[in-house]
Amino acid sequence: MKKHLKWIICILSLILFIILSVLVLTKNDIYLDSIIYDFISKYIKNDLTTIMKYLTYIGSAVVVISITLFTFLFFKNKKYSLYMALNLILITILQLILKNIFSRNRPLDINLISETGYSFPSGHSLTAFAFYGFIIYLIYTSKIKNKTIYIILFSILIFITGLSRIYLGVHYFTDVIGSFSFSLFYLIIYINIVKKRLA
Repeated sequence: MKKHLKWIICILSLILFIILSVLVLTKNDIYLDSIIYDFISKYIKNDLTTIMKYLTYIGSAVVVISITLFTFLFFKNKKYSLYMALNLILITILQLILKNIFSRNRPLDINLISETGYSFPSGHSLTAFAFYGFIIYLIYTSKIKNKTIYIILFSILIFITGLSRIYLGVHYFTDVIGSFSFSLFYLIIYINIVKKRLA
């Protein structure tokens, strides 16, 4: 049953991504994006903005590359580090391809930070979900203590990354959800391919 559930989730994630992709390609303004941003914008304050500017780096290239290099230095099992690095390379290539396919412009209304490049999907959100999601898998299959706490913490990091991109006005809600749905689809396939090699 678990095996079937995994692939059901994988297919549903792909379907959601396809639906969002069609909306992005066919509509200039998506009503859901406006609703979500109007709700979040009510909570914009200087102190919270400062915090969000720091939190958004969770999914940045500098942070995830640094973490990967750190694992190469300190992990005894270099397989984990190798497949973390491969995962990062693959998801980076995929997000660049997807961004250029859809070529969606970023929000113009409020940009609390300056960003370049296309909007859909969100690169930070895509990277955070795929990168930290893979770490969650490694934790889940490990024998370390208090693994539930670590899984919750990394899940929060993923959520905060997506939220920060919307809050800072550099991505639409559909950019983030599209990123999460594609990353989940990708991650299930990636893990299914490498899990035997990690055992």
